[in-house]
Amino acid sequence: MPATRALDTVDSDDTLPASADVVVIGAGIIGVGAAYALAKAGHSVALLEKGVVAGEQSSRNWGWCRLMNRDEREIPLMQHSHELWERLPAEIGADMGFRRNGLVYVTKDPKQLDAWRDWVAMAQTYQAPMRIIDGAEAKRLTPGNEQDWIGGVVSPRDGRAEPAMAAPALAKAARALGATLHQNCAVRGLDMTGGRVSGVFTEKGRIRANAVLLAGGAWASMFLRRHGADLPQSSVMSTVFATTPARQVSPGGLSTPDFILTPRLDGGYIVAAKARGRLELTPAGIRYARQFLPALRKNWSVVQIRFGRSFFDGPDAMHGRWSFDRPTVFERMRVLDPAPRTEIVEPALREIVATYPELAGIRAARVWAGWIDSTPDAVPVISPVEALPGVVVAAGFSGHGFGIGPAAGRLAADLVTGAPPIVDPTPFTLKRFFDGSPIRTPTGI
Repeated sequence: MPATRALDTVDSDDTLPASADVVVIGAGIIGVGAAYALAKAGHSVALLEKGVVAGEQSSRNWGWCRLMNRDEREIPLMQHSHELWERLPAEIGADMGFRRNGLVYVTKDPKQLDAWRDWVAMAQTYQAPMRIIDGAEAKRLTPGNEQDWIGGVVSPRDGRAEPAMAAPALAKAARALGATLHQNCAVRGLDMTGGRVSGVFTEKGRIRANAVLLAGGAWASMFLRRHGADLPQSSVMSTVFATTPARQVSPGGLSTPDFILTPRLDGGYIVAAKARGRLELTPAGIRYARQFLPALRKNWSVVQIRFGRSFFDGPDAMHGRWSFDRPTVFERMRVLDPAPRTEIVEPALREIVATYPELAGIRAARVWAGWIDSTPDAVPVISPVEALPGVVVAAGFSGHGFGIGPAAGRLAADLVTGAPPIVDPTPFTLKRFFDGSPIRTPTGI
């Protein structure tokens, strides 16, 4: 399975519980974060995953745990997530790969630098310690490079973690607190009684529950539509690769105009090339085209639109009202594993070596693609679903859910149980897409 490294495995529980206080659907970083928070608070939890823990986007991302360049609405939640990334390893007794080594962004574009300057001014109202740097400091902070940066921005308190370690570690911690974990166990649908959720139907049987958290990533919108609820969601496929071990040119993440480098614990890097993401035409994309039009216009230059398999199968295809007593697409596609664009690898390696000649000989060790589930305003939905009382959804993290994941899971858990929320959940409400509110352009990326 493609991943940033060999994906850490987690044992499953053999027996499906007859009931639970909360059923969590999806064992990515959001779902396991919520399951851990719920179990820690004393609730019985059944965590269900059609494939394996972190099998999809939670193990296929860059690993960045960043406040830098986030939409303003996400800043308080990300600040809380930073606290969790620092605290959790000691709390659960496991390394999640988190290292607070900072992030550096550099550029040759004056307009980009002006945009970062505006963002930093906004973020400093939240006591965020970012700062703009000039060309000389950009050169000093990227030693060994051969480029003439005009400046950039430094975020010293940001960091990175290991995607293949983090969610599995939290899943194990949730089990240690009493949550049950059921991998290769797809949830086919909700059991509704008197207009309120009363459980879920899985491929292995029914579980009674008065509360359900849907943290199904790219599958969330399709799942909700089966029950008559809408979540505007579309997906972009992005290729990433990991390199062989090489000389360390940056202790933390580095963003340049041509590539992004993230150091890994094994001495290599995760590389994201500044190439176009792939957006495939799908029934879901057509359904929500009006809401996504502003975002598409803004990102037209970095998105490649094409027709592909996902029109007919997968989370954005049209699956209709399937039966809960027969196998579904969830069983047919245990792990969403899009084909990577391998043609971007060699050009990206050449750009890296052109910038850092001392990295000559660096090679790709593993190449994979991720399926980034997005919302029209690139801000996630963490919200009760008014049409389905008892159901909370946490999805649509738009390519930056890994870093914010522990806090997003905690906020979702608060909404499920009615506990005081760790941050104001209003910016993440689902109804913002249907109440006539204008779709806001993100203030970051």
